[in-house]
Amino acid sequence: MTYCVALRLDSGMIFASDSRTNAGVDHIATFCKMRVYEKADDRVIVVLSSGNLAMTQGVTNILDRHKFADKDERTIWNADSMFDVATLAGDALREMQRRDGAVLMQSGIDASANIILGGQIKGEQERLFHIYSQGNFIEASDETPYFQLGEAKYGKPILDRVLTPGTPQKEAAKCVLISFDSTIKSNISVGLPIDMLWYPKDALRVGVQQRIREGDPYFSMLRQRWGGGLRRVFGELPDPDWLE
Repeated sequence: MTYCVALRLDSGMIFASDSRTNAGVDHIATFCKMRVYEKADDRVIVVLSSGNLAMTQGVTNILDRHKFADKDERTIWNADSMFDVATLAGDALREMQRRDGAVLMQSGIDASANIILGGQIKGEQERLFHIYSQGNFIEASDETPYFQLGEAKYGKPILDRVLTPGTPQKEAAKCVLISFDSTIKSNISVGLPIDMLWYPKDALRVGVQQRIREGDPYFSMLRQRWGGGLRRVFGELPDPDWLE
């Protein structure tokens, strides 16, 4: 299992993914689930992935292969819009499903995979897409400014309570990290390191990339104070009087 989050804010975009993969409690490994395509002053595209690791690595390899495509072929590097890039990623998912999906299903292996793809191409606004295993996709809006992948339920409440498109980027990043802490606390299949990326609106360059590892001072402080704050507020709430 995995956990990924991406936000589309008025000031830019935040992407975050854990890096734990497992095939049972005795087989845990670390793989980066974030892929960044940057062409300075022209485009920044970020791909987050969850699901069958071989399928998602196949998709990114197909997208990487486009670097060597013919000049007239549409690729992630020359597509005119983020919609076109999302279509390319969806096509790559379909290609992997056609190639490996049936064989994996025959062996009882889940072949599903999902992708969050976002960023900005010169000439249009930032855009964020959730691409499903079948290759179709939806786009984020002002009403739904974020997408999650993987083990989403534990980290969703804090995102719903705090995030709006107008949330400042530092507050949004703090909210995302609390969302990860809640998920890690409740599910052993999600774990550090966390890869985070901040993309400032219209920059057409990556702003900040950070890998948060075990023992990171800020993340350690955040999880300690968040947990303590929850217990304190819980203790301050009145008990139900109908249980007298």
